[in-house]
Amino acid sequence: MKVNDKGIYIDGIDKKILRALMEDARTPILEIARNVGISGAAIHQRLKKLEKSGLLAGSKFIINPKALGYTTMAFVGVYLDKAVSNPEAVKQLQKIPEVIECHYTTGHWSIFIKILSKDNEHLMHVLNSEIQSIKGVSRTETFISLQQQINRQIKI
Repeated sequence: MKVNDKGIYIDGIDKKILRALMEDARTPILEIARNVGISGAAIHQRLKKLEKSGLLAGSKFIINPKALGYTTMAFVGVYLDKAVSNPEAVKQLQKIPEVIECHYTTGHWSIFIKILSKDNEHLMHVLNSEIQSIKGVSRTETFISLQQQINRQIKI
């Protein structure tokens, strides 16, 4: 299967390796090798090839925010008074730990962000005291997530 215009190809074995690691990145290489039917060394070589190609962007442990008391997730559309305010606004948003994603978008908002907060009161503080005080931010529009219903990676 050709993945992109750079000539990156993945075959059925690569797909099996990737699916196993996407399911659980801590799966031992030798276990994957047994399931796929090739040597552990071959798995390592294929992973190096996939990483070098840019297809793999690393691995990480995922912290459960609820275990730390962060129970409110919100999406916020940020309106900027001028497009030139974007770089400075993003720099200021980066300083706010509750902002976990920031996207430059088309449509109504200049910036669309994802926030994790402990509760609605904490969210209100972040919005009023931190985000809306950023120079260039004219207003915000907030959507509170009641429940995340889909959470997945792209299909391989």
